[in-house]
Amino acid sequence: MQHAPLPKRHPYDQWSPDARALDLVGDKWTLLIIRDLAAGPRRFVELQRVLPGISTEQLRSRLNRMVADGMLTRQRFREVPPRVEYDLTERARDLLPVLGELARWGYAWMWSAPREGEQVNVDAIFRLAPGLVRLPVEVLGELEFTIENGRENEPMTFKITASGGTVRIEEGAAEDPAARVTGSTAAWVRAFMPGGDRSGLRIEGDEALAARLLVGLAPEAYGAQEQIAQAEIA
Repeated sequence: MQHAPLPKRHPYDQWSPDARALDLVGDKWTLLIIRDLAAGPRRFVELQRVLPGISTEQLRSRLNRMVADGMLTRQRFREVPPRVEYDLTERARDLLPVLGELARWGYAWMWSAPREGEQVNVDAIFRLAPGLVRLPVEVLGELEFTIENGRENEPMTFKITASGGTVRIEEGAAEDPAARVTGSTAAWVRAFMPGGDRSGLRIEGDEALAARLLVGLAPEAYGAQEQIAQAEIA
C-alpha cells in the first residue's frame, strides 16, 4: 500500500473509501487536469490553454496541491526560458477509467448540443479515450484524428493506439496509421452529439476500426444497435 497523501484542507472526515478518494479529487478542476494530462505531460501555459475558466492562481494552487498529494510529477528543465512540465503519476492514471465512467454517465443523462457560453474543445473528448473506449483484446491498430480548426483555429492531430483491449492517446501525427479521421470542429461536434452524424468526417483507411473508436468515444451518441453491430465486427 502506498503512503497516504497529506490530509485535505477541508476533508469530509468520513472513514469511507469514497470519502477518502473525494478528499483528493473532489475539488473543482482536479479531474479535468487529470483528463488533460492523459495524452502526455504539459507545461503550465498549455494547461491554462485547455482549461477555459481557470485563473492563473487557481491553476497554480491546484497543481501544487496535486504534486504534494502524489497525483502529479513536476519536472524542471534547464532551458532558457525555464520550462516546467507536469505529468500523471500511477495514482492519477488509475483514475482514467473512473473518468470514463463519469463521461458515460454524462452522455446518458446530461448530453446535448453545446450550450450557449460553453467552450467547445473536441480534443477534451479525445483525451478521455484511455478510460472511455472499450475494445476486445484482439482489436489492434493505430489511428490519427485531426481537428482542422482546433484551438486558436489551428489544426490539432492526435495518435490513438488500440492494443490488448486498452487505448493510448498522444498528441501529434501517426507515421503510418491504419485509419485517418479528419474534420472541422463543427463536424466533430455533430459526430459526438446525440444521433452521431459522421457525414462531415473524412475517413481514410480502415473504416471499421475508425468506426469502433468513434462509437467508443461517444457510446450514447450512436445507440445500442450500432454498438452491437460494431462488437460483431471483431
